Amino acid sequence: MIKDIMMKDPITLKPEDSIMAAARIFIKHNDVEGIPIVGNDKNLLGLITRKHVISAYANRAEYDFPIANIMITDVVTLNENYSIGKAWDCPVKTLPVLNNEGKVVGMLTRANLIRCYYRDLQEVKRLNKELNAIIESSYDGFYITDGKGITIRVNSAYERITGIKAEEVIGRTVEELVDKGMYSQSVTSLVLEEKEPVTIMHDIKTGKRVLITGNPVFNEKGEIVRVVTNVRDITELNNLRKQLEETKELTEKYELELKELRNVGFAFDEIIAYSSEMKNILEIAARVAKVDSTVMITGESGVGKDVIAGAIHKASARGEGPFIKVNCAAIPETLLESELFGYEKGAFTGANTTGRQGMFELAEKGTIFLNEIGELPFHLQPKLLRVIQDKEVIRVGGSEAVKLDVRIIAATNKDLELMVKEGTFREDLYYRLNVVPIYIPPLRERKEDIPHLILHFMNKYNLKYGQNKKISSKAVDYLTDWPWPGNVRELENVIERLIVMVTDDIIQIEDLPASIRTKHKELKDMNYYIEDILPLKEAVEKVEKALIFKALRKFKTTRKAAEVLQVDQSTVVRKAQKYGINN
Repeated sequence: MIKDIMMKDPITLKPEDSIMAAARIFIKHNDVEGIPIVGNDKNLLGLITRKHVISAYANRAEYDFPIANIMITDVVTLNENYSIGKAWDCPVKTLPVLNNEGKVVGMLTRANLIRCYYRDLQEVKRLNKELNAIIESSYDGFYITDGKGITIRVNSAYERITGIKAEEVIGRTVEELVDKGMYSQSVTSLVLEEKEPVTIMHDIKTGKRVLITGNPVFNEKGEIVRVVTNVRDITELNNLRKQLEETKELTEKYELELKELRNVGFAFDEIIAYSSEMKNILEIAARVAKVDSTVMITGESGVGKDVIAGAIHKASARGEGPFIKVNCAAIPETLLESELFGYEKGAFTGANTTGRQGMFELAEKGTIFLNEIGELPFHLQPKLLRVIQDKEVIRVGGSEAVKLDVRIIAATNKDLELMVKEGTFREDLYYRLNVVPIYIPPLRERKEDIPHLILHFMNKYNLKYGQNKKISSKAVDYLTDWPWPGNVRELENVIERLIVMVTDDIIQIEDLPASIRTKHKELKDMNYYIEDILPLKEAVEKVEKALIFKALRKFKTTRKAAEVLQVDQSTVVRKAQKYGINN
């Protein structure tokens, strides 16, 4: 609006003022080209310009000559609320600006208009630059025509999608481009005809499929002045969708693998494994948990075969399924077949009238753990072999086979190879069960685990019985040196007994079972070292006894011990008997 750019509160004169007063104003203010002449009420009466004053002096007018005699009264004026565009239409360089009451409130000159135009031009340039940046940054193509269908703009995304360069289409009408085969159909033409947005699918010469949407732009009169067409590459969208689906599948795969890894971690977290032997066993168990192979776990009683079996099941894909434990040595031989394979109604006297599922059927979609498999009666071994081979079971007294989806883990403390040689265990069943063998060494062969197991069981039974007992380091040394014939199970029982029976807060050496204290003294004697001067013969015997003991303890056999000690095997046997050392 004019009031935004005009010179406000302009200098004014009265009709009775002299031309000298006007001249002084023009001399003092070089930018003033005209001075409004107003009455007492500030209403406009006329206008005097610099040219009027110069002409008056040229005609030898007196200094006190009233300006009323030379002012013009037919003055072109502007209202302060007019638009700036209206001022450009006025040919006069200096224009008085009036308010709605006709009073002079400002002056507008060409200089004002030029400064305004320049400022607006800079703003237009800035907006145009910003608009260009927006159009060029779009991933979709833009194709813009005027209201007659003449192409005036395309962006680089349009060139990339269509393969059509800007110079091929700028300045040409869409009808001309269709006639020349550039396009098979023009959305712009449809928009100009229908005067509303139009969307079509289109196959272009680059082999791409695109979605084209044309939108009309109207002026104040409702006429279409622009048609803006958006071109979106559906081929790229389809590829992106495919990539998204592949990424989703990959994410699901990774989530499944991560879940499996977490399951493995959770499954083996509670197993104490600080020795290299146990770490290797857990590594094998974690690998075999990922597949359905049959596993044979061997080792002495109490080493934790059932714990490893449970961990393998928990870490496997069957972890959510049942884990059925069967102790083949604990079930009477007459009942073992029906317990394992189930029975039909009336199969034998005392049988359930509706029949009963066996352990294998109960383990469906899960794992069956056949502990003490070496105790399985010979006459049942062929039936177990058939279940493993055919993956089906026939109940006692039945004839129909029941399909099975069960993983088998077996365990034993017996030497099955020796039993096969002796004919008490079927060779074919042995090889069916022994697909992935896992041997758990006795606790005496992995002493690094003992202190950690002690701490584990201390925490377990302190929590169970509401105690806060500690154990001295010397007591831990005694327990670590004990050979633990009952393995982990024996160690756990001893710790539970100490937690329950010891009245002091700290478990000392004196609180340990007498057998462990006595054995420790013997072991100390066997590991004798010279503390003071003693008869040479006695010292030789003590060192000899300690060396033989250590060699037999480490190498297990008299033959290997003799080889390391560089003596005959008979010498080792004789000396061991002399010193009361048994292997």
